Amino acid sequence: MKPCFGYVRVSTLKQGEGVSLEAQKEAIERFAASNGIEITRWYEEKVTAAKSGRPEFNAMLKALRKGRAAGVVMHKIDRSARNFRDWATIGELADAGIDVHFATESLDFRSRGGRLSADIQAVIAADYIRNLKEEVRKGIDGRLQQGLYPFCAPIGYRNNGGGRLKTIDPVRGPLVRQAFELYASGRHSIRSLQAEMRRRGLRNAAGTPLSKGASETLLGNPFYAGVIRIRRSGRTYPGAHKPLIPMELFETVQRVKAGKTMSRRTRHLLTYRGLFQCSNCGRSMIGERQKGHVYYRCQNPHCGANCIREEVLETAIIDQLDRIRLSRRDIVAITQTFEKTLMEGADRDLSRSLELQLGRIEARLQRLTDALIDRLIDEAEFQARKQSLLLEQARLKQQLHDQLQNRIDPSLVRAALERLKNLAGHYRSAESEDKREIAQIATSNRKVWAKKSELEPSNWLQQGLKIMPVHYGVHDRDTHRTETANNNDRKPGELSETAQSLVSLTTAPEAIRLERLMLGPRGQVHDKGDIYPSNPDGA
Repeated sequence: MKPCFGYVRVSTLKQGEGVSLEAQKEAIERFAASNGIEITRWYEEKVTAAKSGRPEFNAMLKALRKGRAAGVVMHKIDRSARNFRDWATIGELADAGIDVHFATESLDFRSRGGRLSADIQAVIAADYIRNLKEEVRKGIDGRLQQGLYPFCAPIGYRNNGGGRLKTIDPVRGPLVRQAFELYASGRHSIRSLQAEMRRRGLRNAAGTPLSKGASETLLGNPFYAGVIRIRRSGRTYPGAHKPLIPMELFETVQRVKAGKTMSRRTRHLLTYRGLFQCSNCGRSMIGERQKGHVYYRCQNPHCGANCIREEVLETAIIDQLDRIRLSRRDIVAITQTFEKTLMEGADRDLSRSLELQLGRIEARLQRLTDALIDRLIDEAEFQARKQSLLLEQARLKQQLHDQLQNRIDPSLVRAALERLKNLAGHYRSAESEDKREIAQIATSNRKVWAKKSELEPSNWLQQGLKIMPVHYGVHDRDTHRTETANNNDRKPGELSETAQSLVSLTTAPEAIRLERLMLGPRGQVHDKGDIYPSNPDGA
């Protein structure tokens, strides 16, 4: 007698389709008796075969691979698998010499024709599941359109069978209504409500008290007010069931929930909060209002009366921003300098050279593949040469990427300079929060000592300011004093100091933040340096 396992399966705990477990066992035993097979162990499963991951099925496969039986007998193909992954696993068992039998199918799984017939039936079984899913979705959508809830009733309602309305649970329904009323009063948090409803006896379907998450879900479910909402899709449907609470009560609860979860706001949002530090101890200067003025003080008692008025800080920031002096002539000259750098062709020539090298590698890879097809080289040599070419290709692509990253459209340079020219004026007219963000982006090392402030441009702005014709009292020059020397020392493809500075001004994250702050989502800077809406009608 050949020892084999027996595998039987139904889709659900409450059998609704196919043949029962006992009937499957009887058919397998008859097949075993007539074919000289002994069933040494039964594996029973009550889950669907549409998805992989069945525990008993996987345990049986593991035992078969360890050689604890010569094969397995199953009732039908659709009892074994209804997904291609599990069916492929069964095929691997047969390929490994393990016998696979089906009690009601006259198939020789070891022959080519038998395997083909089995594969066709497995495909039909998988297609049946796909079609069944579509029909189930159609049925669910149809029920929802009718105002019926085709899923398990939420706490406080009772299930009455398929196609029937949910009805209010006479025991838990009133408790759910009390939960809404208590929370709407504003006297409870989710935690305290959870404890109160546990004390009053509200339980879930398993008979245990509601968790914090379940309480939050209950309070946010519009089903109790007569509206069906499917959380996965976000769709809502008018329910035909009787509401447990009025919609006004549900909306009140949502407003209370929103109010309790909102983050607390600072009572006084002072403009320069957290930006300036005490020059002596390094602590933040804390703002406070006194007699109509805002003062920033160091709270360290060892620093003495280190205090400064907000107006002094604002003046210092404006003075710093005013130092960015750019006339129309300056902007045109700087942009032309950058264009000249691009026109020199070094950057363009290097990019072109890299692109040509990449093209040659692509051609070599194609010829290498042709050589393998024509059997001019073997597989090992092909893989070795291909790996070498791919590594070289990756190196060249990285070089080209780095090269292109350093390029900037001259129009972007001009727009960046226009924004900087406008920065001080924009700061003066900005709201408090915008002023704070501009100061945070454009300045650094903000210190206070003895009613005086110290600050300097941010690093990204300092890098860009190298190209400014007038900067902190420096006389106007047609060319940066180190530009000529740097240009002479540049390697092919290397950006000039002017170009590098303009890259910083245009692409730094701080520059992008500043652009969004000044322009908003729809604005743009025009040639005159003014800010206009991008819509020509001004809408």
